[in-house]
Amino acid sequence: MKARLYTKYTDEVVPALKAKHNYSNVHQIPKFVKIVVNMGINASLEKGALEDAAKDLTQITGRKPVVSKSKKDVANFKLRKNQAIGCRVTLRQDAMYEFFDRLVASALPRVRDFRGLSPRKFDGRGNYTFGVSDQTIFPEIEMDKIKRTQGMDITIVTTAPTDAEAHDLIKLMGFPFAEK
Repeated sequence: MKARLYTKYTDEVVPALKAKHNYSNVHQIPKFVKIVVNMGINASLEKGALEDAAKDLTQITGRKPVVSKSKKDVANFKLRKNQAIGCRVTLRQDAMYEFFDRLVASALPRVRDFRGLSPRKFDGRGNYTFGVSDQTIFPEIEMDKIKRTQGMDITIVTTAPTDAEAHDLIKLMGFPFAEK
């Protein structure tokens, strides 16, 4: 069974985008490629910080994260080569749509004083990146079992060639942008 948001994309979003931008080919219509969730870890924290972040990221996404390691030594940050500095998960297809649905429907409304996310965080190539300052906005995380609050970066990668087309796609999928 396909994800609820995928059926919304095929039934509502594709005809709306085709009508608005006058695409001549079905393959020109933008779509989601992947969602990348990244948690950076301070290298000077204790060793359990990386395992805690990986456990939280596993609960949030349902996938095992990949550990990111530093590429070179940086003395000012007390960083050594091949030291673990974070973890990330790449979601595609059904897992991506399920995560996006949970993010929009249940996680983002739990942010305190939430008025929408900035529509100016596109990178110029149709990708949208934003940060979440606390992992406890996700209902999968139990408040009693966390030792430290950890933020994360979420990147939504689309096939849209411009930011305006990507904005239309993400807005039609139900993403809460702040009003200007």
